Amino acid sequence: METVIAKPLRLSTADAGFEDAFTARLHWSADADKAIESRVAEILHDVRQRGDAAVLDYTRRFDRVHASSVASLEVSQAELKQAFDGLPATQRDALCFAAQRVRGYHEAQKVACGQSWSFRDADGSLLGQKVTALDSVGIYVPGGKAAYPSSVLMNALPAQVAGVASIVMVVPTPAPPKQQDATRGERNPLVLAAAHVCGVTRVFTVGGAQAVGALAFGTQTMPKVDKITGPGNAYVAAAKRRVFGTVGIDMIAGPSEILVLADGSTAPDWVAMDLFSQAEHDELAQSILLCPNAEYIDQVQAAIDQLLPTMPRREVIAASLNGRGALVLTRTMEEACALSNRIAPEHLEVSSLDPMRWEPLLRHAGAIFLGAFSSESLGDYCAGPNHVLPTGATARFSSPLGVYDFQKRSSLIDISPRGARKLGPVAAELARAEGFIAHARAAEMRL
Repeated sequence: METVIAKPLRLSTADAGFEDAFTARLHWSADADKAIESRVAEILHDVRQRGDAAVLDYTRRFDRVHASSVASLEVSQAELKQAFDGLPATQRDALCFAAQRVRGYHEAQKVACGQSWSFRDADGSLLGQKVTALDSVGIYVPGGKAAYPSSVLMNALPAQVAGVASIVMVVPTPAPPKQQDATRGERNPLVLAAAHVCGVTRVFTVGGAQAVGALAFGTQTMPKVDKITGPGNAYVAAAKRRVFGTVGIDMIAGPSEILVLADGSTAPDWVAMDLFSQAEHDELAQSILLCPNAEYIDQVQAAIDQLLPTMPRREVIAASLNGRGALVLTRTMEEACALSNRIAPEHLEVSSLDPMRWEPLLRHAGAIFLGAFSSESLGDYCAGPNHVLPTGATARFSSPLGVYDFQKRSSLIDISPRGARKLGPVAAELARAEGFIAHARAAEMRL
């Protein structure tokens, strides 16, 4: 077996060339390949024009599934229940436990931020905000190379908690490469069982840009939705970008990221494995350690060397760590926190004896894991908070997926006669200044 070596870039904030080297290591372009953009544009146009026929054509071409109709690609509620009942008891129990945790977190989130409110001012006018759920959402669950029941939980449950009436799930189920004429692809029971547990309304075994187009525009069989959430490959990301405005989207996700702030108190092999946990996603994933202890960084590198050969996805991990990983020696933990805010990582682990000392200094991160026992992997599956997080430094202005992403707010305005007499002259004055005489007259009529 060929030896695989992972040597993340070693940097020190005290070095003269640190800024340039650090910036270069962080760089990742979110610009889609021009060929992908062009192909996605063709697919979306075709789906919009031909509907079901286009969806069937692309499913045959990309997933090797020769379905007679899009209706045959829909998974019935009975099949979802059958998939759930057929799981091994350990998987069924784990799925239900994770769903309970995720649902509980988002129920608390709804109470905290998702309620309507109003008040009456001194003139008797009512002002407020009405919070309502979206009518329908589409959730994209990746498939093909791997199965992601956790993506079902994290997208469907907050939508259900928010009160969305129709949750339409799409998931590619390609046939094996050697099977060119399958009538249906390989359906993962755990993914279907997760849809059952989450109360997903409809499930279609369609993926790629064509699935995004079908959800955005609607076809003869697949319903049009109001918003699309969930991760996917470059084609899915490009399609979501193009249909934004026709429908809402959650975000354009980039490669997965983890940043570990360590004071040297956690077992080095724990930290090494946490770095692996993101590196194993793909070669472009980023894993960074910031620590003020040079000896500890050496221990983490030794743990990487020892553990890497035991990992099934060691080639992917090595490519990620060699290409985008970094072990950075900082002067202090305070400096490490400041660097973390610059990076604004998707996942941030504070691996410290006293994590609450550093938490107030941390402003930008998708999710913050406090203490040595709070591994990022728990957040991916069953801690409760959502694992759909902003990447590529967008945590500076974006938030995790949540109940609020499946709700919208309408302003409530009920002006009393007394309030109209008080507000009318002000509105009329400003409207005339802007040249909108009808606005002014409409206000003045109520005086």
